[in-house]
Amino acid sequence: MTRARIQLTPGHVLRTQPYRDTSLLVEAWTYHHGRVGLIARGSRAPRSRTRALLQPFQPLLLSWNEQGDLGALTGVEADGHAAALPGEAIFSGWYLNELLIRLLPRHDPHPDLYADYVVALAQLPSALEAALRIFEKNLLTELGYGLQLDDDLDPATPYRYDTELGPVVADSGDGDAYAGSSLIALRDEQLDDETALRDARRLLRAPLRSLLGDKPLETARLLRQIRKSRPTA
Repeated sequence: MTRARIQLTPGHVLRTQPYRDTSLLVEAWTYHHGRVGLIARGSRAPRSRTRALLQPFQPLLLSWNEQGDLGALTGVEADGHAAALPGEAIFSGWYLNELLIRLLPRHDPHPDLYADYVVALAQLPSALEAALRIFEKNLLTELGYGLQLDDDLDPATPYRYDTELGPVVADSGDGDAYAGSSLIALRDEQLDDETALRDARRLLRAPLRSLLGDKPLETARLLRQIRKSRPTA
């Protein structure tokens, strides 16, 4: 049986975990091949240079031999500088990684979403909330659950969102309505004010929860624990 050899394809590490005595099991997100599982043999050995490169948010060039569902990593090179994610921005980066692991099957290429991921990482330090919401919107589109945000939305009109029909003009005083200007901002990926960010967060939460099911995201749980453990002023 011929094994495909993948050479120097752009990718990022989503997660690593120990594998046997000296190896790592790597979940990687790649431009050409989507999410892949790779065995990095010997990468936990004391003198391994591979382990230092196999870090989240570091753009890489990855090579491996395909061996069924898991491939054998044969080479890794840095392909630029790692995204600098200070403070809680690193949790947002982990959140993006966890979404990809939870919602995308292996070996399903999404080159446009890969490009969106790279952009989101770059924007997290300066525009964290907007970067997250735009990536979530694009992720839903790639999964076939994209929002219907048509060109004829009126910025001055409040809307409720129907999963079948998309935005529908809301009744006066509907507390669950979304500002038309917020829907336009999300559609155009120009989330520049708090109202637009708040409405985008609310609108995207429901379809993401439906896809994720009952199992909560570990990243969100960990961030809540850390916030609770901080001393109050």
